[in-house]
Amino acid sequence: MSTAANRTLAIAASSLLIGLVVLGLKFLAWYVTGSIALYSDALESIVNVVTAIVALIAVRLAQKPADAALPYGYHKAEYFSAVIVGVMIIVAAILIAREAVLGAMAPQLPEAPMQGLAISGVATVINVIWAMVLIRHGGRVRSPALEADGRHLLTDVVSSLGVLAGLALVLLTGWAVLDAILAGLVALNILWSGWGVIRQSIGGLMDVAVQPETQKVIREIIATNAEGAIEAHDIRTRQAGRMTFIDFHLVVPGAMSVDAAHAICDRIEARLRETVKDALITIHVEPEEKAKHSGIVVV
Repeated sequence: MSTAANRTLAIAASSLLIGLVVLGLKFLAWYVTGSIALYSDALESIVNVVTAIVALIAVRLAQKPADAALPYGYHKAEYFSAVIVGVMIIVAAILIAREAVLGAMAPQLPEAPMQGLAISGVATVINVIWAMVLIRHGGRVRSPALEADGRHLLTDVVSSLGVLAGLALVLLTGWAVLDAILAGLVALNILWSGWGVIRQSIGGLMDVAVQPETQKVIREIIATNAEGAIEAHDIRTRQAGRMTFIDFHLVVPGAMSVDAAHAICDRIEARLRETVKDALITIHVEPEEKAKHSGIVVV
């Protein structure tokens, strides 16, 4: 396993440990205050822990090499992980909304609010730092599971900041019902976050093409490195975790030898792999009469 893969696994495992620490802090903040808003914040942290467990399993599975059962590899495992995370986020939102409704029916002012705010503040700072680590590393290694985990942590941070600000307002105004209203707003924010995670993951499961900018680069590389060929057509791409799949048809003169056509393919593949990391490339060589004159004209 590569150094980058080991580091990704280490980060995924660390997320679980940090999630447990933050969960403990947030439940402590709720315990000392009795605040429904802080309780809703703690419930969301349970999702963080589940998310970390799912992400760790998915990252480990996605790094398995292709085998006879899955000849294209296990890369999509991370998308399934992200979908599970999205569903868990939505479940948490429903639980929090329930607590908000019950709290609004019988509002109570929090106890020991300053201690609770301080404890929750420490947990929020930890989440901010770790969310940035997850998003930065997840983007660098193209890990949907780590990026989904990081984005959810940022949502948790936004919710926590809203809760902290709202509880300060409760203390200033004495309006106990604001505590339940805050919990309801947290639920709505989490619900939107969960939908966003699911929507992006579904795109990966549906073999979404790479970004237009990357597609343009791929086409330019093919056009400028296929000297000796006539054209390339039916270019297709798809993204599966960190892997980018590229396939296309390369039209060559009918009299060209197999060795010469293979050399062109090798040249294109080498240049593509220099630019598009973790690329799996399939090139179908065709004779001149198969030209469509609608693809990439070789420069």
